[in-house]
Amino acid sequence: MVTQSLKFTPQVVPTGVLKLLWVLFLSFLIGLEREGHHTQTGRYAFGGVRTYPLIGLVGYCIAFLSKGQSLPMAIGFLAIAGLMALSYWHKVQTAEGAGLTSEIASLATYLVGALVYLGHFWEAAALAIISLILLELKAALEKLAARFSPEDIFTFTKFLLLTCVILPVLPNQAYGEFQINPFKTWLVVIAVSSVSYASYLLQRVFKGKGSLILVALLGGAYSSTVTTVALAKQSVADHAPQRYAGAILMASGMMYFRLALLVYLFNPSLGELLSLPMSLVAIAAIGSGGMWSMRSIASVSTQAAPRGATQNPLELRVALAFAGLFVMLLVLTHYVIQYLGQVGIYTLAGILGFADVDPFIMGITQTVGQSTALQVGAISILIAAASNNVAKGCYTLVFGDRKTGQQSLILQSFLALISLSPILYID
Repeated sequence: MVTQSLKFTPQVVPTGVLKLLWVLFLSFLIGLEREGHHTQTGRYAFGGVRTYPLIGLVGYCIAFLSKGQSLPMAIGFLAIAGLMALSYWHKVQTAEGAGLTSEIASLATYLVGALVYLGHFWEAAALAIISLILLELKAALEKLAARFSPEDIFTFTKFLLLTCVILPVLPNQAYGEFQINPFKTWLVVIAVSSVSYASYLLQRVFKGKGSLILVALLGGAYSSTVTTVALAKQSVADHAPQRYAGAILMASGMMYFRLALLVYLFNPSLGELLSLPMSLVAIAAIGSGGMWSMRSIASVSTQAAPRGATQNPLELRVALAFAGLFVMLLVLTHYVIQYLGQVGIYTLAGILGFADVDPFIMGITQTVGQSTALQVGAISILIAAASNNVAKGCYTLVFGDRKTGQQSLILQSFLALISLSPILYID
């Protein structure tokens, strides 16, 4: 008797089945979110947990029948878009404040089906997940948009134009006796403005919610000098010298973090020499300022960010003025080093500390390694920052409450002395 051996071969799930399940899953998630939203609002809306999966399947089947040809898939997309237009027209006729979100989500669902058939599984998942995130964050995104004015958005658009369109076409080579590089000059402007703008955006996001400490930290990253003047003026009405003097010290600490970052980006050798000491000074200032500010137990309800610290740092006039000042100080530094040597550059650093130190410090990053020695550049930056601390103490004394000004001048003077201590080992 001959026995026939039977071999069992497990049947593999066809790829088409997996694709259909993936389409159903992603489409169902979008439909589930829309169904929940419609249930909460109680308004008429297009589709739900059944409609969106069907739309995804339609997209998949059209791509399958056309073997992935673009024209049939485009016709199917237009057909779905026509149905969505009718749905939106009905919504406008029957409801107030009608939105177009559900209809757009249905078009995205159609594309999910087509993408899955074409084998773009990651793209289909990314489209579905991003759509879900945007749909769920409706309220949060609307609140965020309300915090920014059209002028802010327009200014940022102009900044993108200058950054993404103009910057790449600027010549990246040095010209003239002073070796002015147009590309690097504007790159410095962009870097300084970007750091300030990030802080500015955070101030707008936390507007009305921040404590005095938060205002000091964000404002210090924006501009410690502007923040100091604004807090000093505010201290006149609040009569809390310890809190405001400590907050101003914290803002100065954030200045050192910002300067360390910018210096490292534009001159890594100089950044390696200064990053550690400047970071330590920043930590000491922020920690000491926080403890000094917290000595007063009662909290301060600040009015969002100080008025003087809310000017948009991406204004084109400000950026162009910074670029002009940067080039002017670059030329001035060149002549001072040539004719007056180290003493002259240190004196210039001390004088410019009472103004805006960013153009001078960024200019130093460009001259170190060429006309300026590494140690001289590092010491000049420390002197300029220390001088700026004393200047901020004087500004507080002039614009703020008398006790706040006195405390701030003492604290800022101590910070200036501490920030000069790295000179002992640099020199």
